[in-house]
Amino acid sequence: MNSTGTGSDWGFGRKKKRIRPGDGHPLKPFRVWHGLTRSLFYAPLETSEGRAKLYAVNVNYFDWDDKADLYLDGVHTAQADLPAEFPVEGGTIEVAASTYGLKRMHFVDRTGQARVLKPDPASAEGLRASLAQRAPRISRLMSILAVVILLTLLPFGLLHIAEIITQIGFAQQYIDPFTSPIRLPDWATTPALVLSILAALERALTLRSHWLIDMETGWFD
Repeated sequence: MNSTGTGSDWGFGRKKKRIRPGDGHPLKPFRVWHGLTRSLFYAPLETSEGRAKLYAVNVNYFDWDDKADLYLDGVHTAQADLPAEFPVEGGTIEVAASTYGLKRMHFVDRTGQARVLKPDPASAEGLRASLAQRAPRISRLMSILAVVILLTLLPFGLLHIAEIITQIGFAQQYIDPFTSPIRLPDWATTPALVLSILAALERALTLRSHWLIDMETGWFD
């Protein structure tokens, strides 16, 4: 969970999202059963006078409006549509989601240096980060397997998408229908789908995203 980069690398700033003021409601504590529906990250920062401030960003996955909520010391202070960029003390907090979870939850300081916010220990991201600390070798192996799975299945996904596009009536006016020269056997289709979902979830839990590795998982973003 140590990916870096400036906002311009992630689509921020191309169309500035309006930040709406918060309504002052308190931050709801994270419970274990929220793990599949919600993500919560913290950014402990300091003012120029050295006073501590604790920012928190909450994302609800079943919110059809696709928005992120910003809290300061437990009080709701702002809301924005994703991808969101919140101005905070010393920089900005950037939030972006993918089909399977989050792909960016970073504090970017005024020099452009970025660091991942701290996930709530009870969240899925927090439990995954805890595993990385307790069993770094297993964690690395899981990350490597996720990349191998996605890259292995990527050609099949791209060829299938090309086949679908060329069979659309509009496309057939310009090009002949394309038939993929390689196909997964019927018995492998479901296991491949399950593996790709698990690999995508692993990437999301560690906030890793790459334009090529995660290409197939991002078609519906």
